[in-house]
Amino acid sequence: MPSPFPGMDPYLEEPGLWPDVHHELISETRALLNTLLRPKYYVRIEERVYISDEHDSGRLVMVPDLRIALNPDRVGQAFAPGGGTALAVAEPIEAITMIEEEIHESYIEIVDRVERLVVTVIEILSPTNKVAGSRGRESYETKRSDVMKSPSHLVEIDLLRRGLPIPVYGGIPPHEYLVHVSRAGRRPKATLWPIRLSQKLPPITVPLKPEDGHVVLDLQAVLDAAYDRAGYDLELDYSADAIPPLEGEWNAWAHRLLKEKGLRPD
Repeated sequence: MPSPFPGMDPYLEEPGLWPDVHHELISETRALLNTLLRPKYYVRIEERVYISDEHDSGRLVMVPDLRIALNPDRVGQAFAPGGGTALAVAEPIEAITMIEEEIHESYIEIVDRVERLVVTVIEILSPTNKVAGSRGRESYETKRSDVMKSPSHLVEIDLLRRGLPIPVYGGIPPHEYLVHVSRAGRRPKATLWPIRLSQKLPPITVPLKPEDGHVVLDLQAVLDAAYDRAGYDLELDYSADAIPPLEGEWNAWAHRLLKEKGLRPD
């Protein structure tokens, strides 16, 4: 069953679900590109690794349900020093203990098969890449800087509404999602695809070696295949609000759309 949304499905942005969505998008992108680029190029999935600890501001999006849970059998007690209704013995509560965690984030490389050179790097951003001061943002910016200083092209795909935007300059029309393509020979100039929530995801041009020009990657086809293969229609609750929530006119638009498709009550 396809997503009810014409383009990006905002319900896929939920931080707890996003790692699985990211995995599917990376896998589908690789599979599609391999069919288009072989035998001159091959496409591989690489990882960057960083350590997240209790001081990492990105934990807020990595563990969205972080909270302290009281014993459900216990009724709140008023403070009563020296007796009264106060408990004689302290009772335990449940919480989440923050420990250092090794985080793996995948990205894609298009490699020239003969010369073994990385021609293009493709990033699909995660929530942790968009939190100011987070370990994920630092790791992402370091990799981004390395690619921008190299002879490799860079493609950044941001399908997340919340957080810091891709660092590009100039007047950009209103958008919820963004694709940024930086060709090595044209920097600092770049090509942008600003995308509204109501629009289909576009076919984008992925640059290759100069003699080969580019290949067209159909982002909507990638998303549709990922959604179908993962069976997200069985998991997502369209009767509830999206996380992060849609605001204003977009919330009303999504409600009408989901109602028309029978996914929301009257």
